[in-house]
Amino acid sequence: MSKSNPLKELARFGVSVWCDFISRELLESGKLKRLITDDGLTGLTSNPTIFEKALTSSQDYDEPLRRLAALHPAPQELFEALAVEDIRTAADQLRAVYDDTQGQDGYVSLELPPNLAQNARASHAEAVRLHRLVARPNVMIKIPATAAALPAITQTVADGVPVNVTLLFSRERYAQVVEAYLQGLELRAGRGKELASVASVASFFVSRVDTAADRQLMSIIQRGGEPGREAQTLLGQAAVVNAKLAYLIYKREFSSERFGLLKRKGARPQRLLWASTGTKNPNYKDTLYVTELIGPDTVNTMPLATIAAFRDHGSCRPSLEEDLPAAHRAWERLQALDLDLGAITRDLESEGLQAFEKSYDSVLETVSAKKSAIQATENEVEGGLRELRQARFAQRLWAKDPSLWKSEPAHQNIIRNSLGWLSAPDAMAASLGPVRSFVKEIRQEGFEHAVVLGMGGSSLSTEVFRGCFGRAPGYPALEALDSTNPAAVAALEKKTRLDRTLFIVSSKSGSTIEPNCLMGYFFDKVSRRAGDKAGRQFAAITDPGTSMEKAAISRGFRKVFLNPADIGGRFSALSLFGLVPAALMGIDVEKLLDRARACARACSACADTSENPALRLGAALGRGARQGRDKMTLSLSPAIEPMGLWIEQLIAESTGKEGRGILPVHGEPLGAPESYGTDRFFVRLALREQPEPAVEEKLSALERAGHPVRHISLQDPYDLAAQFFLWEAATAAAGFLLGVNPFDQPDVQSAKDQTKKLLSSLERGALPKETADLRAGGLAAFADRELISALGANRGLDLPLRQVLAAHLGRLKPGDYCAILAYVHQDEGQRLILETLQRSLRRLTRAAVVVQYGPRYLHSTGQLYKGGPANGVFLELVQPDAAALPVPGEAFTFGTLHRAQARGDFAALAAGNRRLLRLDLGSAAEESLRAVANAAEELSTCPS
Repeated sequence: MSKSNPLKELARFGVSVWCDFISRELLESGKLKRLITDDGLTGLTSNPTIFEKALTSSQDYDEPLRRLAALHPAPQELFEALAVEDIRTAADQLRAVYDDTQGQDGYVSLELPPNLAQNARASHAEAVRLHRLVARPNVMIKIPATAAALPAITQTVADGVPVNVTLLFSRERYAQVVEAYLQGLELRAGRGKELASVASVASFFVSRVDTAADRQLMSIIQRGGEPGREAQTLLGQAAVVNAKLAYLIYKREFSSERFGLLKRKGARPQRLLWASTGTKNPNYKDTLYVTELIGPDTVNTMPLATIAAFRDHGSCRPSLEEDLPAAHRAWERLQALDLDLGAITRDLESEGLQAFEKSYDSVLETVSAKKSAIQATENEVEGGLRELRQARFAQRLWAKDPSLWKSEPAHQNIIRNSLGWLSAPDAMAASLGPVRSFVKEIRQEGFEHAVVLGMGGSSLSTEVFRGCFGRAPGYPALEALDSTNPAAVAALEKKTRLDRTLFIVSSKSGSTIEPNCLMGYFFDKVSRRAGDKAGRQFAAITDPGTSMEKAAISRGFRKVFLNPADIGGRFSALSLFGLVPAALMGIDVEKLLDRARACARACSACADTSENPALRLGAALGRGARQGRDKMTLSLSPAIEPMGLWIEQLIAESTGKEGRGILPVHGEPLGAPESYGTDRFFVRLALREQPEPAVEEKLSALERAGHPVRHISLQDPYDLAAQFFLWEAATAAAGFLLGVNPFDQPDVQSAKDQTKKLLSSLERGALPKETADLRAGGLAAFADRELISALGANRGLDLPLRQVLAAHLGRLKPGDYCAILAYVHQDEGQRLILETLQRSLRRLTRAAVVVQYGPRYLHSTGQLYKGGPANGVFLELVQPDAAALPVPGEAFTFGTLHRAQARGDFAALAAGNRRLLRLDLGSAAEESLRAVANAAEELSTCPS
């Protein structure tokens, strides 16, 4: 038998449950509808503080702000337009409640601007205007219960406008509010108007009374003696007692002969609404101001947290009229302790008005700042959209016209064979049958792990899926190995049971050295156990006709998935390279493709260029980079943080060429606005279900300071499929605006060539010896000629590490960035040290600082480092061989390969005249890494 819902039980006791919150997300996510259906919610209240929180803690208002800004230039008008949209939406969702209760419930409250609180005439006029503007019968206008505003209440009621009288703290003022309401009804009746449609509530604030009274009681307790002991027994009672005694006024006034005459004409009583019902003292029950105020003809408007708490463990009893003599005695005891309860309630009214005024001013400032930031960004975006529109970009993109980007035949051949990702959301549906059959086999045979062996685009989507979805019950745990670091290879081997592990070798070209070496290593290991059946533990994903396909067939792989050849590696997340690993871990791949198809439709050739989300993002990226905002700084919800790795590769490898490009900054903590230059463009990807108010406040501060911030909201992790397509299309547009071919990677090969050169000249199984340019704190150091000259270094010189770092980093200029290229094992200890190093360098240089692990970055940001602008300063940190893991069939070990890749990339960067410092960490690698981080920390705190 299912447990009854205490929130719904409240209705049996005559209590209407309202929600004291509003936001665009609450309305658009279906949460409000669920509260109405599942919890019996019958109304909603808002105020300036609530709107301030909604606007500053999420990105949900950015698109409406962009849409409404031109129509409403003044901040107050713009805020009003946003608020009215929310109020109308909420009223529409509550309309059925309003109709079913014949106007008793189903209301949404909208507050007057706080600066009108002392002006009755203006308050009345504004209340009538706002009610007409919202144009919904089930909207209440909130008028504060100041002495000056009482005539406004009377006149507004007389005009038939529903009124929520707010900021009530004292019973004396409440009696005046009831009088104002009755006078309004009488005035309306005297005009011959009907009374049945007139509704009103009086919002009596609760918890704030306890907060103020308890503060005075604690002072008495601290003085000790009998008064202190008496005060101890009265803590947490003032608010409920005050409310109970106010309810007696309600019963008296609305059972009077005076109201009886009005009731016979159709009038309704003005119900008491308990407001400020969230418990502020952690020592009190979180449902206190609901449980103790249950009685007929009342409303309780609760914050979302209180709604959740009462749903979970609330209990109902007719508490409001319990032991009223005790309530009278408690009030008398409070007065006997010389608590100035009149002063408390007067102060609370004044403080409440001031708080709302402050929130209202803050809302206007936020709206103004967001509008300015959006308009600044929009100017760039609109300029980019004009270029895209003039080029008929969307139509030519979907027609797969290579001349959009380049006119040279060689480029066009590459582009023509790289646009299959456009049709992947539809085309891949036909491939799901074999994928499902394969996954079924793997599950039936009890595999515990599935390990993807790949590099770059062939494996990064796997990192996204495994990091953002988690393992589904009954499916193998998904792992990805994209490193030649022997420690990483050994760690993966140790983590898995080889006899219960499936290996998926993932390589578009089939010739990439890393997955081939990893395949050889693990195939050899499995063969020692399984003999000629080893292939049953292997599958491959590759293009048709590759050497990988041939090797997989010859070794008897269980399955070879052939991906369409016209999909490039970094554009392959929605192809078999992404879908096979996703299906293996239990993700609903059809649902992924559904989300991707929806995005593809929104980005189609038929979509209006101005509303095409991919073109808008691409215009912002491309035009922004041309204006010097070429550091795209990502901020992601923790649950989707791995998506940053995929975006990083896509953007950097696609745009970083011909001396141009966009640097993705992923993993750098957000700083204060003044810590950034003018080279930043911020992108926030956030899950709606996981709000991060502190992060949103930092982003709002950046916007207020004029930094462009683009917000992207995700319903759940399945929306990542839509993001794959969105970013692919946006990257194509950004490439067009930058004048580059986004589908090639001409400079990746340079590091590969240098690595091959080193490996081909192995001397007795070791790489050719090299001599350090100098030593830095005892570590072998290699540097570009400019740095060596600046240091006055020679090969016998050992300089302090701090001095070498200071000279190297001192070359950073405005608009430059620093890249830490870490050829170390990515374990937790070293990861934390690198994060500390990143923070210190960021503090020291104020430049963008990124951390990259080798050799992964060679197939990602490495293209930008070598082919993009020469505005990078590079710090390469190299760990020596940790274990002598052989690569079957090769003359080198994984350690040798790993080191050759580090040296090869250093040589390629040096050939491109990049600013370079390489430190060999030696046998005590973690200790050396910590020494580098400590030196950077010292520099950041005391640079001189």
